[in-house]
Amino acid sequence: MKKAVLVGRPNVGKSALFNRLAGRRISIVHDQPGVTRDRIEAVCQLGQSPFGIVDTGGIGASPDPDFAEATHRAADDALEGADVVLFVVDGKDGLLPLDTELGAKLRRASRPVVLVVNKLDNPKHDDLEAEFLQLGFTNVVGVSAVHGRGTDDLLAAIEGSFGRGDVESAPPESALPPRIVIIGRPNVGKSSLTNALLGSARAIVSDIAGTTRDALEVPCELGGHPYRLLDTAGIRHRSKHSTSVEVFSVMRSEEAIRMADVCVLVVDAQAGVTEQDKRIAGLVQKARKAVVIAVNKADLLPAESTKRDGLKEQLAAWQSQLFFLPYAPMVLLSAKTGDNLKRLGTTLEKARQHATRRLGTGELNRVIRDAMTVHPPPMRGTRRLKVFYATQLEQTNPRPFAPVKFLLFVNAPGLLTPTYETYLASQLRRVREYPGLPLIFDLRARPESEKRVRTRGGKRPAKRAPAKRR
Repeated sequence: MKKAVLVGRPNVGKSALFNRLAGRRISIVHDQPGVTRDRIEAVCQLGQSPFGIVDTGGIGASPDPDFAEATHRAADDALEGADVVLFVVDGKDGLLPLDTELGAKLRRASRPVVLVVNKLDNPKHDDLEAEFLQLGFTNVVGVSAVHGRGTDDLLAAIEGSFGRGDVESAPPESALPPRIVIIGRPNVGKSSLTNALLGSARAIVSDIAGTTRDALEVPCELGGHPYRLLDTAGIRHRSKHSTSVEVFSVMRSEEAIRMADVCVLVVDAQAGVTEQDKRIAGLVQKARKAVVIAVNKADLLPAESTKRDGLKEQLAAWQSQLFFLPYAPMVLLSAKTGDNLKRLGTTLEKARQHATRRLGTGELNRVIRDAMTVHPPPMRGTRRLKVFYATQLEQTNPRPFAPVKFLLFVNAPGLLTPTYETYLASQLRRVREYPGLPLIFDLRARPESEKRVRTRGGKRPAKRAPAKRR
């Protein structure tokens, strides 16, 4: 697929234009310069055929000195794979020396360039475009990323710069590889894990908490299977957000959980399971997503705690703290040294396979009957839950790592308590492990009075005629 890369100095509207072309809000848009750090990728499907678009951090200035070098390096790496460069400038600010410097750099790159004069919000601003002609680019388009002005002209310029080629069609979402979303609180090593799985420095890594801001999605291969890997901003308690940019970052991370096929919750091995780790795990549980827990920074643990007995005890302690995710497998690894990375891929593949397995109807009903015999449901008032029949539901338009769903015909759905639902799920997991996968019970009412009573021959018994009064 052809690729267009957006470049320019900070705060010229690259992220707003990226979101406009992507058709949805992906990059964070803010008046603060230097918000975008990593390069963000998406697919534009607004034109005749889809093409890739890449948002990059501002080049040539240092509004965020801690990350200036890494941001510029990420932008330069993106230019290497560009088929077309969208050089974005600010029409309201006019031509600045930094724009001239970047223009000279892009001419030396020997790639097709479309000069995009942004922030021409109404026709009165169209004359501002002429000032940028002295940069020497022949393909110039005036747009307003915020209001959508000039979008059609920009798409035509991009497709013309690609040249002739076979028309590609974007695959449907159901045909795309599963999306792995890496989540966790700040500075637990999410970006380091992303880079380790990719085998390259794709995400910016720093000791400064909150380095990652946008949700970064890239293709990845684990255990010989394709995935889409999504690195997210660290999620911390809302009361501790220092800026509005961080608020937006956390909102995108929470949205990414809802978009995920499977979540990898990263926990710091040194700090153990914190209260914020539990809150994030609660978001995964609420969203009913498949999950694997990656305990990172194993290389920093004391030697005695990594011995077999001590390690087993430590893992059990962490698992007990996340008791509401008893089905989530836990992998102790080190993104820095690469220890146990393959095991993470193996664990994900095991969960993926279990999502496609069915539990036979006879066996399912036997397990539920035995479980209810050993430990009957609690009374609610004067009534008790009764399960007449159970079956595993077929997945409609299934995605990998989909939750396993069971249909239960019962006397009254409201009689199933959360505690007893957890108990039934645990009994089913004794027969089928379902690692990392949530189990969902869909209850439908079928009162005992409506049970069909049939004779041995399969017919209903004849109704008795009412007695005649004498």
